[in-house]
Amino acid sequence: MSVLIAFNTIVRKELYRFIRIWPQTLLPPAITTALYFLIFGKLIGDRIGTIHGVSYMDYIVPGIILMSVITHSYANVVSSFYSTKFQRNIEELLVAPVPNWVILAGYISGGILRGVLVGVVVAIISLFFTPLIIQNLAMAIAVVFLTATLFALAGFINAILAESFDDISIIPNFILTPLSYLGGVFYSVDMLPQIWQHISLGNPILYMVNAFRFSVIGVSDVDISLAFLMTGGFIVVLTVFALWLLHRGTGIKT
Repeated sequence: MSVLIAFNTIVRKELYRFIRIWPQTLLPPAITTALYFLIFGKLIGDRIGTIHGVSYMDYIVPGIILMSVITHSYANVVSSFYSTKFQRNIEELLVAPVPNWVILAGYISGGILRGVLVGVVVAIISLFFTPLIIQNLAMAIAVVFLTATLFALAGFINAILAESFDDISIIPNFILTPLSYLGGVFYSVDMLPQIWQHISLGNPILYMVNAFRFSVIGVSDVDISLAFLMTGGFIVVLTVFALWLLHRGTGIKT
């Protein structure tokens, strides 16, 4: 019972934290994605035409939704947990009889909630530009949940290892954002030269974006089973690594 109370407390704190500052957490992605749909979907999309038999607008909508989920599930955990470290509030968790897996699960759940909520906001914005008809709802939910879990874990690890606020912006700016834009959000890898097609296959975000796109419009550039296998494998590895860091007290014990 005490474990459940601790978990619920962390999740509620995370939920209230980003809901309270919704003009900073929920409004910006709505404005940004509306611009994506207007500029890329409408202005440029009308010139491109169709990709794999679907309109360019319909093709990019799943990618933009998932990119928003990735960005905000990561950002929520990395900023929240590092702030807890910076303000020394982490000491309250360390002295409390709370298992490490509960701490991890609580923060990850907060990241998932924000990522999913932002994804829903972006999906609603997309309805103003094109009808959104999901082909496989169960698969879409699974992809969103797994992707949000994976990047929330990555944000947690980044927060543990970070020693300054600059450290929590390095990975999003120099790794996460480039991988997201090069992950097939705005184009099909079939449009690339052969060598770049092979290089793109090394980008894990490509598989997640295509798995979600397949669940929405039935189009994919990669093997969907491989996408699920890769995402699940990364989640297991990052979970074990995060728990190991917590057990050692890396970055949180002095």
